[in-house]
Amino acid sequence: MNTLRAVAAAIGRMFVAIARAVAFVSRALWSVLSAIWGVVGTVFGLLAGLPGIRSVLAQFRMWDQRVSRWLNRVLPKRLYTRALMIIIVPMVLLQAVVAYVFMERHWQSVTARLSASLSQDIAALIDFYEQFPQDVEGRRLAQIAEKRLGLDVDFLPLEPLPPPLEKPFFDILDQALSAELRTRIKRPFWLDTVGSSSVLEVRILLDRAMMRVTARRSQAYASNSHIFLAWMAGSSLVLIVVSILLLRNQIRPILRLAEAAEAFGKGRDVQFRPRGAREVRQAGLAFLEMKNRIERAIEQRTTMLNGVSHDLRTILTRFRLSLAFQPDSPETENMKRDIDEMSKMLEAYLAFARGEASESPAPTDIRQLLEDFRTDAERTGHIAALQVEGDPVVSVRPQAFRRLLGNLVANAARYGDHIEIRAVHDDRYLTVTVDDDGPGIPEDMREEVFKPFLRLDAARNQDHPGTGLGLAIARDIARGHGGDIVLEESPLGGLRARVKVPA
Repeated sequence: MNTLRAVAAAIGRMFVAIARAVAFVSRALWSVLSAIWGVVGTVFGLLAGLPGIRSVLAQFRMWDQRVSRWLNRVLPKRLYTRALMIIIVPMVLLQAVVAYVFMERHWQSVTARLSASLSQDIAALIDFYEQFPQDVEGRRLAQIAEKRLGLDVDFLPLEPLPPPLEKPFFDILDQALSAELRTRIKRPFWLDTVGSSSVLEVRILLDRAMMRVTARRSQAYASNSHIFLAWMAGSSLVLIVVSILLLRNQIRPILRLAEAAEAFGKGRDVQFRPRGAREVRQAGLAFLEMKNRIERAIEQRTTMLNGVSHDLRTILTRFRLSLAFQPDSPETENMKRDIDEMSKMLEAYLAFARGEASESPAPTDIRQLLEDFRTDAERTGHIAALQVEGDPVVSVRPQAFRRLLGNLVANAARYGDHIEIRAVHDDRYLTVTVDDDGPGIPEDMREEVFKPFLRLDAARNQDHPGTGLGLAIARDIARGHGGDIVLEESPLGGLRARVKVPA
């Protein structure tokens, strides 16, 4: 027991000493880094005060901003593609560096050593042939070379060497073997490393004959390096495929959250369940809480407005009953008209405040809806034209969208004689334009008219009754569908109202 306690105490003291050493080194490194950072900050602060350096820094910032803008244009915008780049680009760079180091160091050094070994064998054969002249034809030397060294040696009649062959641009074997032969043999030689893919040939000019040595390429060249590169590329492809599969599973919950948020912004029913990583689930739960709060607020507002409208309608009904028992007179007729106008104003206020939010989207035939508005405009003496392009069936809240378009067409019919309605339904949006030839609206007031209760008496005829809520209600409905309304100058000379909602 005492021995174990002593060992434990020694181990404890060793760990304490290691911890103290690590803490000391960490503090020293932190002090050094802090000092370097302080010196760098001081130098840049001093340089920034010089006019020339200040202009250089300004140019550097300008180029940095240009490079940043260029990267923003070039780099992909989708999260999935960016995440793939974050994984694939470092992996490719790492593999490239590893391949370069392998080719530059390992492969080249192994090839140089094999070439040196082959050159030594050839030099030894030359020495043996010259020191034993009785073997004139070199048969015994060829047998020894084939049996012990794996080389095919022939002795040819003495003649000039063939002309040098054209060498490839990147030929490590030719460069390494030529250098070793020049160093170790020091005789004229001819080398062929490109003729055959499996063997190489060396011819050396001797005093009595020409020596031809044929060897396998693997004896002077690291020919199995492609296996390493193949394994490296194969493992990289497997890792990339696994990364793609994992990324798809991680990105899919984010895409579903974005789709749910977009659908909720368009006023459609949302069936969403948080999935994925903890942060994505947290964002999904926050979205669901926000959705529930908005729906509760809309429900409470609708309930309150229903109660207010019921009470106000009750009072207006009492006024009508009281006037019904009064004798007819100009005063009672005026009061009846005031009560009717108050009823219309009340309905307009409630419609604006309610926003038709409780209605669910459904497939709606826009062509039929706009055709009804065109017929009504012609019935009241206006010249109306309708043009529909694309599929006329879109998913909108029918009654709310009817009210939106009805307000725009009624507005055009109130102030113009000629009306043109055009609807275009493409893959992404439904765009409806309503043009009139009325007095129009000044450009600087085209956003102001969307404010509730605002009427432009200078631009519009002030004899027409209204509450100033038509365009406000229309924009509220359009934004409830995820779109918007823009007022422009019409080719007819009046006002153009452009409605654009996601289809």
